[in-house]
Amino acid sequence: MSSLNTPTPGPAPLSRRFSIAPMMAYTTRDFRYLARLITRRTLLYTEMVVAPAVIHGDRDRLLGFDAAEHPLAVQLGGSDPEQLAEAARICADYGYDEINLNVGCPSDRVQQGKIGAVLMAEPELVARCVEAMANVTDVPVTVKTRIGIDDQDDFPFLQRFVRHMDEAGCRSLTIHARKAILDGLSPKENRDIPPLIYERAYAVKQAFPHMEIILNGGLRDVPGMLAHLGQVDGLMVGREAYMNPWFLADVDRQVFGENTPPPDRLAVAEAFIPYLERRYADGVHPKHVLRHALNLFQAMPGARAYRRHLSQHAHKNDATPEVYQEALALLTRHTVGYAGATTQGGQP
Repeated sequence: MSSLNTPTPGPAPLSRRFSIAPMMAYTTRDFRYLARLITRRTLLYTEMVVAPAVIHGDRDRLLGFDAAEHPLAVQLGGSDPEQLAEAARICADYGYDEINLNVGCPSDRVQQGKIGAVLMAEPELVARCVEAMANVTDVPVTVKTRIGIDDQDDFPFLQRFVRHMDEAGCRSLTIHARKAILDGLSPKENRDIPPLIYERAYAVKQAFPHMEIILNGGLRDVPGMLAHLGQVDGLMVGREAYMNPWFLADVDRQVFGENTPPPDRLAVAEAFIPYLERRYADGVHPKHVLRHALNLFQAMPGARAYRRHLSQHAHKNDATPEVYQEALALLTRHTVGYAGATTQGGQP
């Protein structure tokens, strides 16, 4: 069988040329470890963590990560400059490579906590938050936002917001190229219904050429994404990276220009076993780890049997890491030599 070392001990340098977006319930430490087995260069983000939880909650549970995940950014939610400063200091002490402020999430729950996209209407407050965070750490403080909210969606509104970020010292801004509709649409609908206006992010880069502008929203295939580079400085991908993680296998070569071949898919799966066993030894049930590996073999022969076995057995109370090896064994019965295991998109 193929073999693969665990993620390279020496982390890649921080680059925002390509990253995976922070996604609640998705970009957990377990998914991030799996992603790092596939791509060395991609910048990974945590789920959003609210500042009060960082200050008063179980920090190791909220902020703990494997050293192999670097380069790694943490995303914070909040609107109180003092709280965010304290949370940023704590995150810096944990060793994160970047601290990102969420000014893009449109959900009702975070709006009630004055978190996320609703803050676009108060750029002065966001600027104070950024300044307070930057004052307590040398770790880069960045912002993720939308192009507008509700009927405040023209370029002057966005330009005013970005100017405040620039004056606050923010040097990297990620722009989800849709506006957020704060009343009437769910978070899922806010990812699909408001139209994408990539040109708005391009215009921000032209107006603020000294700022690093990262484009987010609707990016699904590497060749198509590359067309945006030149207009913006980097690309951030969301659910495509989760629903079809193997599309990350060619990112290091196509986006970062590395000359190493993509990893072997089975080798990645095998390298995930020791990690799964370590988490199990720490008391983490296999279902929490293995749900992130369900789509690893998408479009390959045997993928259905592999997924079915995990779906039926990983959640059982007595499940052990062996359930994953059983699923891999089912997969091997449907393919010979894992032909095409390293191809883009996993097509055999």
